[in-house]
This record gives sequence, C-alpha cells and structure tokens, in this order.
Amino acid sequence: MTQVHPSRRSRLAVIGSAGAIALAGSVVAALPAGAAGGCETRTNNTVAKLTECVTLEGVTEHLEAFQAIADANGGNRASGTAGYDASVDYVEERLEAVGYTVHVQGFEFPFFRLGESSFSRVAPTATTYTVGTDYAPMTYTGPGTVDDGVVAPVDLAGTGLGSGCEAADFAGLAAESVALVQRGGCAFAVKAQNAEAAGASAVIVFNNTAGPLNGTLGAPGITIPVIGVPTALGQELAAAGTTVDLTVDAESEIRDTYNVVAELPGRTSDNVVMAGAHLDSVLAGPGINDNGSGSAAILEVAENITKLKPENTIRFAWWGAEELGLLGSEHYVSQLSDQQKADIGLYLNFDMVGSPNFARFVYDGDQSDFRAPVTVPEGSAQIEYVLEDYFEAQGLWYEGSEFSGRSDYQAFIENGIPSGGLFTGAEVLKQAYQVPLYGGTAGVAYDPNYHQAGDTIDNVDPKALETNSDAIAYSVLTLGYDTSRVNGVAGRPVPGGTFEADPTDRQFRVTPEQKAGGGGLSPDHDHDHDHGGVEA
Repeated sequence: MTQVHPSRRSRLAVIGSAGAIALAGSVVAALPAGAAGGCETRTNNTVAKLTECVTLEGVTEHLEAFQAIADANGGNRASGTAGYDASVDYVEERLEAVGYTVHVQGFEFPFFRLGESSFSRVAPTATTYTVGTDYAPMTYTGPGTVDDGVVAPVDLAGTGLGSGCEAADFAGLAAESVALVQRGGCAFAVKAQNAEAAGASAVIVFNNTAGPLNGTLGAPGITIPVIGVPTALGQELAAAGTTVDLTVDAESEIRDTYNVVAELPGRTSDNVVMAGAHLDSVLAGPGINDNGSGSAAILEVAENITKLKPENTIRFAWWGAEELGLLGSEHYVSQLSDQQKADIGLYLNFDMVGSPNFARFVYDGDQSDFRAPVTVPEGSAQIEYVLEDYFEAQGLWYEGSEFSGRSDYQAFIENGIPSGGLFTGAEVLKQAYQVPLYGGTAGVAYDPNYHQAGDTIDNVDPKALETNSDAIAYSVLTLGYDTSRVNGVAGRPVPGGTFEADPTDRQFRVTPEQKAGGGGLSPDHDHDHDHGGVEA
C-alpha cells in the first residue's frame, strides 16, 4: 500500500492509481525572493560554472545537517525512525526553498531492530550462552522475556525433517513452554507461527548441519522470541527437565518510509536523466558516508541547476530503506508504467562517495573489469565513459567497480535502463597498488566505519567528496543536455563544450598490469601531459 507522508498530505499532488511518481511536466518555480547574487541566481550551464558552485562547503553543509539529525534522534537516520523522517523533511525543505516541486512517495516496509539479548540454561546444569556463538536471535523475532521456561521438544522422535511444520506437532504443548524444534521441512516462520498459536512462550530452533544457526523469519508477525542454536546444544536442551531463561529486545513491525523525488523539466520529458542516492542509514550509526555523502552531493547539484533549461528532464531521487534490501528504489520502479520506465533514458547512482580510505571507482558498464551477475543494459558503458571523461580531464586515477546488485541501480538495470555511477569503497580492504594512486593505507577497509557508529562527519575524506561531487555535477549536466552517447537520442552540447575523451585512450584508468604489479604508474605512462596533475 502506497502512503503519503502524513505531514505532507495537503501539499502533494494526487498520485495516480498505479502509485507512480512520473513528474514529467512539473514546474520549477522561481527562487525565493531573498536569494540574490552569485551561484543562487546565475545559470550554471557550463561545466566550469557548475563545478565552481558545487562546492565542498556546500556538500558539507548538508552532511552537517544529517549529522545533527542523527545526533538528535538516537544516533541514526534509519528508515522507519524519526531520524529518517527528519532527513526527508530536510531534503524536501532545501529543494522547495530553491523552487522545486517535491514529491514524497510513501511505502510500507518490514522494520526490524535487534537490541540486547541473553540466553542461559537454569537446569539441570546452569550454563550461560554467548550470543553469536552459542545462539542467535532470528531476524524479525518478537521481543520478550522467559524466566525458568520449560523446554518442550516438539516431534523430534521421527525424521526431524518435519519438526514443528504442522499445527498437530504441538498438540499437548503446555502453555508458556519453550518449544524446541529442529531445522528442516519448512520455513522457520511456519514453525514459529505454529508454536505461537499453540501457546509457546518462545521457540528454539536447532541446526541440522554443523555450525551456528543464523535464521530469519522473513517478515514481522511473530510476537515471541525465536532463536537458533547449533545441533549439539539443541540435543542437550532436549533432555527432560531442562529449563531456560531467555530475553530478547527487538522491534519487528511493518512501518512507513519514503522516497523523495524532484525534477528540473527539460525541453523533452521522454528522455529523463535520473540521479539517485539512498537517504537512509543503518540503525547502528548516522550514515554520513553511507549514504549522506551521495545524498548531499546530488542535493548540492540540484540546488545549483535550477536556472538551467536542459534538453532532457533531470530527475533526482533520495531512496528510503536501501539498507533493508534496496526497497525504496525497487518500490519506485515497480510503480512505474511501461511507458514511464521507457521515458527514463538512464540512471546514475551515487552511494558512498567520501570513504575515508577511498579508491575512485566507476561502475563498470562495459564490463572490462567485472562480469555482472545480471545483464547490464546497452548504454551503460557510455555512462561509464562520461564519468571517466571527467577524471581523465582532471588527471585523477580511477578503476572499475562491479554491478554487484548491492545498491539502488539494481531495479533500473533489471528493467533495461542504462545505469552507472560512482563509489569509493566500503568494507573491502584497500590493495597495495591503490596507495600510490589514491593515498591511504593498504590492508585497511576503504571505509573502516562501514555500517558502524563511527560513520560520522569526522570520518569522511574531503578530497574524495569534493572530486566526486564535481564528477556528479559534470555527469548530470552533460547528460542533461545530450544522451546520444548512451541511447542515441540527440540533444545539444552543454554550452562551453564537453570533454568527449576517446574511451580507448585512457591515461588514468588503472591497468591490469598495475593491479598485478602491486602499484605505481604503468611503465608507459606519459608524465608530461597537462591534466591538472596526478592526485597522490
């Protein structure tokens, strides 16, 4: 069910029966009367003008706002929380202040937060168990506390493959017993539903293979604690007279969250250039690099192009619930008609563009470095080359990044929309060959604070953030005027010209020889050309 943010119901245009936010033909109003002078009023219709106005200071202003929002809302900006809603409000207010008509698209999603837990055997032998090693609360478990709960083995005498899969398996279960079932035969949620319906106070599922059991119930709905344990522990707990204590602090429910969408109309509305970034953080931290950085960068670009009259409509999107499985972008695309999908000429994705131990990655549209797990639409290679053009002109090293399906480009790729974007690295370790090219430290993650409380404004690299923000501005402006390189739709060049470098003649693309050799410049690299210098 698609819902509108409650505070905005009176201000949003009515969404059609399909729920799609197509936006074509919306009008960008005049700037507020108080705006005057400099970048606020001029038409940034050349690369030089736009990149002069898209500044590190401007992007950082947005990051400071996201950090302040997280600080005031429990340390995070996760979808389904007050911190995320405040982030939506901030983006909406900034866009409206420069004249955009903003559409906020609501949707439901399964929210889950896991807090502290404890598990111990009271009898026959008192034993305390360690979370993550001896037991693991299942994703979407309900909360609760069980004191001296009697463990009741359920249908373990047979094959074990159907343990708890039928309501009849729980016949005779004493109320408030802790149901012990074995993995196999059906989904964990089925076992938990049957146990809860029979009056169990909690469910313990033990593995049928070696190792711990980290399971998921698939969606909210179970209201009692459900944990997984290894095989040996499950067999021990099946002993007669076993009682346990179990506490799980969790929130598991369906909540509302939102995408934010705004656009600058072009001369045509059937060749939309779309740029997106996910706005949500994980629950563990404020998400300033992941992905305040991409969100702030496209917001800064959007604020500085309001005077443009591009050939193609330029649409910006800030996605919700990306961290829960790319849910916002998938919902958005699923609500578009076939024609609305066809009207999107390309999609640019910017997810983590300021990693503190960064490398400079461009999504590998031509698959010269990686073979994507899904078919990459035709035209994606040319998006890669557009972004490479900028780094080539600046004398900045870069390399390919896999379309791995881990960010919001996925829904667009799956629907045949050419896609590309930038990335500066997450939990993977930096390689030795990259240090002479980008700086930083080998053997340390590109972002050591990835999905942690330390992903704060103090742990974003300003150099990476600034150069990537300019590359984003360049790609949005260039493609906003002309996508002929991507999809053959003729436009007109950006006033002042574009770089249009030859994709077969790249001097700053990292080579296989550099990767194999451990670092440094390639042997035949020309040191004499003037592209602004190699960034160390």
